[in-house]
Amino acid sequence: MPARSRNSRLRRTLLAALVVTSVAAPVSGAAGPAAVPAPAPAEFAPLRDATQAALDARYAATRHGILAAERMAAGHGDRKRAAALRGMADPRRHFLLFDGRDGGRTAEVFGDLAQAERIAVLVPGADTNLDRYWRLTNDSASLRRELGPKSAVVAWLGYETPATLSPAALTTGRADAAAPGLRRFTHDLHTAGPAARLSLLCHSYGSVVCARAAPGLRDVAALVLYASPGTGADNVHALHTRATVWAGRGADDWIAGIPHTRLRLPFVSIGFGTDPVSRNFGAHTFDAGTGGHSDYLRPGSRSLRNIARIVAGTAPSGSGRHA
Repeated sequence: MPARSRNSRLRRTLLAALVVTSVAAPVSGAAGPAAVPAPAPAEFAPLRDATQAALDARYAATRHGILAAERMAAGHGDRKRAAALRGMADPRRHFLLFDGRDGGRTAEVFGDLAQAERIAVLVPGADTNLDRYWRLTNDSASLRRELGPKSAVVAWLGYETPATLSPAALTTGRADAAAPGLRRFTHDLHTAGPAARLSLLCHSYGSVVCARAAPGLRDVAALVLYASPGTGADNVHALHTRATVWAGRGADDWIAGIPHTRLRLPFVSIGFGTDPVSRNFGAHTFDAGTGGHSDYLRPGSRSLRNIARIVAGTAPSGSGRHA
C-alpha cells in the first residue's frame, strides 16, 4: 500500500476514534470515582531520608489521611469506597503519599525501601483509580515477589489517569500534567536511597507519562515501556534520557492494533507516533510472551520474569536492540 494511502487511512482511524470516545466518555464517566469527596491531604516535605524511622513516620501520617478519607466516603454513602480505604489503612500497608480527591493519588511501597538495592516504580495507564486500585496492587505485589530480597516496588498513581474511552486517552495532555510530579518523585527516591538502582515500569498510557518526564529523569537506570500505544516521541533519541530504554509487547495485547501515527490538528495532536517495539523507535526489546494487555506482571509469566531481570540490571531472555 502506498505510504500516502496508508497515512490517510491512519488519520481517518484516529479521527473516528476521537469521535467515538467523545460520545462515549460522558456516558461512561457520569458517575466516576472523582465524584466521591475526600479531604485535602497534609503537606509533606520531600523524602530525604530512607531510614526506617523516617519511613515509619511518613507511613503513619499517610495512614491518618486514608482514614480521614474513609470517614468522608462513608458519610457520602459510598460503602464500597469506604471499605477499600479501610483496607488501604491496614498498618501492614505503606504509603508515601495519599490523596483521595479526583479519583485518587497514591504511592504505595511493597518491600523494605530502607534496605532496597533495587527499586521499581510502576506507572499505570488509563482507568487506574481508587475504585480499580486492586489491579495496581496485584501487579506490584507480583513483581516484588519475583524480585526477591533487597528490592522494593512503588506503585505510583500520581496523576489523574484518563478513561480508556475518552478523548484524553488519545492525547498527551494528562501525561504533560503528570510528568513534573513523576520527576520530583523519582528524584526524592534517589536522594533518600542513592545507592539503589532505580527503574521506571510504564504500562500503556503510563508510557506516555514516562516519555514526557524522561528528559528530567536523571537518576533512572532503566525505562521500561510495555503495552504502549506510543510515547509521543519519534524515537529513543527524542526522549533525551540517559536511561536504557526497553520495550515489549505481549502477543495477545490488543494495543498492537492501534494506529501508530500522530494527527496534528490546530489545537491538539491525536495519537502517539512511532511504535516503541519497532525498529524505527530504536529501543532495546524484550520477550513479553503471549499475554494480553493486563497480563505483563502476571505471576509465572515470561514478561514478569524479563521485566524483573531488567530491574535487577541483567539482560532479559529474548532481548535485542533496534538501532
